[in-house]
Amino acid sequence: MSKFVKLAAVLAAGVVALSSAASAKTLRLNHNNPEDHPLHKSMQFMADRVEELTNGDLKIRIYANAQLGTQRESMELMQNGTLDMARSNASELEAFEESYGALNLPYIFVSADHYYDVLTSDIGADILASSEDKGFIGLAYYIEGARSFYANKPIHSPADLKGMKIRVQPSPSAIRMVELLGANPTPIAWGELYSALQQGVVDGAENNPIALTSARHGEVSKFYSDDGHTMIPSVVMISTNSWNDLTDEQKEAMHTAARESMDFHRKQWDAMSAEAVETAKNELGVEFVEVEKGPFIEAVLPMHEEAAAKSPVVAELIERIKAAAK
Repeated sequence: MSKFVKLAAVLAAGVVALSSAASAKTLRLNHNNPEDHPLHKSMQFMADRVEELTNGDLKIRIYANAQLGTQRESMELMQNGTLDMARSNASELEAFEESYGALNLPYIFVSADHYYDVLTSDIGADILASSEDKGFIGLAYYIEGARSFYANKPIHSPADLKGMKIRVQPSPSAIRMVELLGANPTPIAWGELYSALQQGVVDGAENNPIALTSARHGEVSKFYSDDGHTMIPSVVMISTNSWNDLTDEQKEAMHTAARESMDFHRKQWDAMSAEAVETAKNELGVEFVEVEKGPFIEAVLPMHEEAAAKSPVVAELIERIKAAAK
């Protein structure tokens, strides 16, 4: 082969590479957790798989620590097409799409397996698809375990919550649940919660045990009362505009990567949650309090009927979720 032919081949290869790079699409995904959080790691797993499945034609760039805005701001940016993707959770999404309200009801899931079976079933898929006309589509659920109350005093029963200011997410379900339990629900942004607990703006909060370590809440709240009232998943979403710009092959790759990342996430979440409990106990001095769940369940069970009465869509989802437990 002559030098001229070799040079032509190299140049041609370079043109192909440049053309491929130019045609590659990069989606921006914003979320409010640190990079060492299991949610970030699962999103990175999804991004890596998308790039692999599309041979580099589609990429996802992840912005941690709310670099592009809070969860609420991310939702609004995504709805108007300014942001491609975001990670929020079913509690906040209830304000944008009523279907997510069914997942937020306290004690609607009887076990961790029931919870995951619902999320990976047609029920979960229907909820993810329900918001297309709201400007976004759900792609994946990431479990975050059961949520319980934590404060600077043990909470053994609903009576112990009476009069307490409890931080909640801006969710109608979360607010109603805390009201029924006798406390005062106080919506506060996640990034402001540590100082709110430290300064007594709120008396307590509710979340999974990882919040005690990843957000260092165990430094300012020394009792974690394991009532396990809700199991609320995180949701990775994409703007309807961005979704419609993808090819059929890219959409298939996104669905495949999203589903695989859900299983990846479940395995690492369980391990990291157990580790967080031990760290909270041994390094932060948090006391874990076992509670009798019966009084909590009795106090909040009216929410199931209330939610069903307000929305035929949610009523049907509640029925399907409870049937799945059988």
